Amino acid sequence: MTETFTAVLREHVGPAPWHFLTLPPDLADDVRESGAGARVGFGSVRVTVTVGSSTWQTSVFPDARSGSYLLPVKQPVRVAEGLRAGDRVLVELTVSRDAAPRSGG
Repeated sequence: MTETFTAVLREHVGPAPWHFLTLPPDLADDVRESGAGARVGFGSVRVTVTVGSSTWQTSVFPDARSGSYLLPVKQPVRVAEGLRAGDRVLVELTVSRDAAPRSGG
């Protein structure tokens, strides 16, 4: 399953600040259904993401507050793509077929 969506980049301020995108509700439903075989710890689902010229593998994490999933966006991607909190970001997201562990890290 591959989908494209736009979301606002948000910053979570805390001891370890991080940036994330919230998946649209209809896409979250699709991820929940199609990602059953790709689930790993805490109900997260393995995905491959492309933003601009950056592509990486990560997991989306369930968010009880929104009922959706959160997609973390690491600093190297934000720097490479010139992204800041509040920016609208175009994302291509592919749900992994299985939860096989990654090699390397």
